[in-house]
Amino acid sequence: MIQHPQRHTDRRKRFVLAMAAAGAVAALAGCADFSGIQGHAKMREPSSLAASGAADKASPTLPWLRSDVWREYGDAQLDALLEQALSGNPSLQQARLRLERAQAQSGVARAALLPQLGAGAEINRELYSANSLYPPPLAGSVDNSGTVQLQGSWELDFFGKNRAALDSAIGSVQAAAADAQAARLLLASNVVRSYYQLARAGAQLEVAERTLEQRKEMLGLVRSRLAAGLDTQLELRQSQGGIPEAQLQIEALREQQALAKNALATLVGDPSIAQRLKVPSLPAALGVSAPAEVPLNLLGQRADVVAARWRVEAASRDTGMARAQFYPNINLKAYAGFSALGFSNLFKSSSEQWGVGPAINLPLFSGGRLRANLRVKTADLDTAIESYNGTVLEAVHDVADQLVTAQSLERQQTEQRNAQQAAEDAHQIAVQRYKAGLSTYLQVLATESNVLQQRRAAVDLKARVIDTQVALWRALGGGLPTSPVALANDRGALENGAIRLQSALAGQRPDTAAAPATP
Repeated sequence: MIQHPQRHTDRRKRFVLAMAAAGAVAALAGCADFSGIQGHAKMREPSSLAASGAADKASPTLPWLRSDVWREYGDAQLDALLEQALSGNPSLQQARLRLERAQAQSGVARAALLPQLGAGAEINRELYSANSLYPPPLAGSVDNSGTVQLQGSWELDFFGKNRAALDSAIGSVQAAAADAQAARLLLASNVVRSYYQLARAGAQLEVAERTLEQRKEMLGLVRSRLAAGLDTQLELRQSQGGIPEAQLQIEALREQQALAKNALATLVGDPSIAQRLKVPSLPAALGVSAPAEVPLNLLGQRADVVAARWRVEAASRDTGMARAQFYPNINLKAYAGFSALGFSNLFKSSSEQWGVGPAINLPLFSGGRLRANLRVKTADLDTAIESYNGTVLEAVHDVADQLVTAQSLERQQTEQRNAQQAAEDAHQIAVQRYKAGLSTYLQVLATESNVLQQRRAAVDLKARVIDTQVALWRALGGGLPTSPVALANDRGALENGAIRLQSALAGQRPDTAAAPATP
């Protein structure tokens, strides 16, 4: 049977179109096959760790929730040291540079969402083959050719790959901003704590110097009693032995002072400051009692918690970007310019050329690369979530420890004051009895040892109270605002990222959909 040629051609076209459509459907189904790749980690909010309703209570009014809590101590030298440290410390500068790098990287990611335009020029002198595609007289001749044109392209981000990359970069910027704040807070707290460790050494040195003076006075008394025949060489040698011991303590405390000054000079970034630094006095502690409990939602102000949350957001968007790579990549491409044989014809109207059209890339077979990449990004997201959970637990532990210490120190100070008063009274009685000849010098030495121990304990407790208050200020975030700090150049994109963060991190696993959330 003879088939009509036109009918045969139509059937073949329909068959080819049907096969192409089926192939396209199969390709789309195959390239979107990311089933079975899911994360398992779940985020924990600080408030979920509260055993009672403490997380929902209003934030207490505490001075260490201020960003400049150290000003409560009224020390101008400390204020100047902190200002210098926060402007010149190398570690803080490194944190700022990491933030600048993250901001630049977000600009790279944002550029992928915009059309790209380039210009090119190509000039050749070429021998054309006589046995190829070129007809005479071009075949076998040497001639010039040139092309000058503009090329443009725009990737249509239908499946959100580039938007997810930008969101990930925004998360990295915000994490770097929080890291910079954490570095600033750590530096400030270390400066304050080192400063008052220097003050502690100074206060202990005053106690040791008063002890030395007191022992010299007692030595003079013993010598007078020895001359009057009331004491023996034993009491004299006992009295003389206490002086080197006091001088030893003085030398050890001077060493501590020098080391504290060197530590402060390093933190401030100015080695010469150790020679100019005046030893401060221990100030009065902040006139507040440690709270019985602190709402755990305050931990959301900690810079390390904020940074960990943004790293989860960035990892979530990386997962969305990996998922979007399973879908087609669609580009619009265009060019316009001039192309000619012979330089004299290059810019003639007859040498104009242009073209425009879409380009579609389907990921049909990649040897499992796309699925493996999605597994990697999903594992990274789980790791970021568990890192966040660990940061939250460590923050709760940190605050709990500081509260326990602060409350205990209040009770310890009360008991220590009573003990010191009793020791001082006993020492005065022992000295009076010794002067009256009613007791031995050994009793004076024993009571004096208790007095010195209590004086040192008083200085140590006062220094620990101040140190704990600074540590509690650091543990509660150091006055960092709850809203993430927008420091990148693209402020609008950061605001959109912050909106998505509020919905994505509301105690749930972050959204890993490839398409971007609607602002």
